[in-house]
Amino acid sequence: MSGHDERATPVHQASPPALTHDVEFADVRPGEDQPWDRLEAYLREHVPGITGEFVVKQFPNGSANLTYFVSIGETQMVVRRPPFGTLAPGAHDMRREFRAVSGLSTVFDRVAKGYAFCDDHSVIGSDFLVVEYRSGVVVWDHVPASMAQFDNAGGRIGDAVVDTLADLHLVDPAAAGLGDLGRPVGFVTRQVTGWRKRWSLVDEGRVPLMAVVGDRLEAGIPAESAQVSVLHNDYKIDNCQFDPTNPDRVKTIFDWDMATIGDPLADLGTLLNYWPDPGDIDGARPLHVVGLEKMGLPSRAEIVQRYAARTGFDVSGIAWYEAFATWKTAVVLEQLYQRWVRGESTDPRMADRGQPVARMAARAEELLDRVGGAVGSAPAPRAETEGAPQ
Repeated sequence: MSGHDERATPVHQASPPALTHDVEFADVRPGEDQPWDRLEAYLREHVPGITGEFVVKQFPNGSANLTYFVSIGETQMVVRRPPFGTLAPGAHDMRREFRAVSGLSTVFDRVAKGYAFCDDHSVIGSDFLVVEYRSGVVVWDHVPASMAQFDNAGGRIGDAVVDTLADLHLVDPAAAGLGDLGRPVGFVTRQVTGWRKRWSLVDEGRVPLMAVVGDRLEAGIPAESAQVSVLHNDYKIDNCQFDPTNPDRVKTIFDWDMATIGDPLADLGTLLNYWPDPGDIDGARPLHVVGLEKMGLPSRAEIVQRYAARTGFDVSGIAWYEAFATWKTAVVLEQLYQRWVRGESTDPRMADRGQPVARMAARAEELLDRVGGAVGSAPAPRAETEGAPQ
């Protein structure tokens, strides 16, 4: 199929027989097709200079928003929309994501350019955005083969992820046109209140400890931070893309639908929640992708120290933020699981999303027990690796 007027059905290219994290694109999952003819017509009208054949694939590794690779001729794009079904208040905010990427991409080159935002639900049934596609590799559970020849590749990847978060937090929100993206005063308090409400909407009594931890988090909210930064709000290794042959610098950060401005330690706590540590034991690990613990990443204490050195921020209260991030992620997992229970998701992976919730509630409680004490024991900081980012 080719030409401007042929819009009935996109070209679906063959996918590899087995789906792994190394697969960037796949055929669209059953039940997650969109009205492609209407999407194609919209893109041809709103993205300048495109002509040629319409091809669509799906990015298969995400868990929430539906994300598609779309090409029309030589123009390659990413189209993102919320999942089907009932959405939590404020979640999957495509308008917010488009504003964040449109502003940040002008001052921070680790963000893809925004092409279009659509809130006309007659197109595909929901808000959606269109952004620049960038090629590269995402690190999921092992050092990519293209980086395997580098000394200490895993450690350098970890350092690059931390450095990029620090660099993001040093961006002046006003310079990116995002000074009013959120309300920094009272940010952490509103986060706790909002996520407790989200938990109440999905709480079916499976994990009573979640409510207990929510009470403790609210009672121990840290003092207001003087530092205001642009926050990603779901920052982790697999939301970062690298050039295949450069472990020392993140090329692109993905998934900005929860972006805001506020206390930067909220982002650092989120990263810690997804980060393995040599001292972790089975049954008490954070929610990281299996395999990351074998990559040679820096320890959690080391990344806190590196972040503090790069930003100059006070990180002494980080345990509370890590506890909140752990508990918040458990809320998200329960949301995904309940969407499956209600029949609103056709993705079979969602059937297992509820399993870690009780374990994560226990980990958040243990982290809260540390508040006021040391961040935790860890080996001495590693020496800087030759070729590390400047």
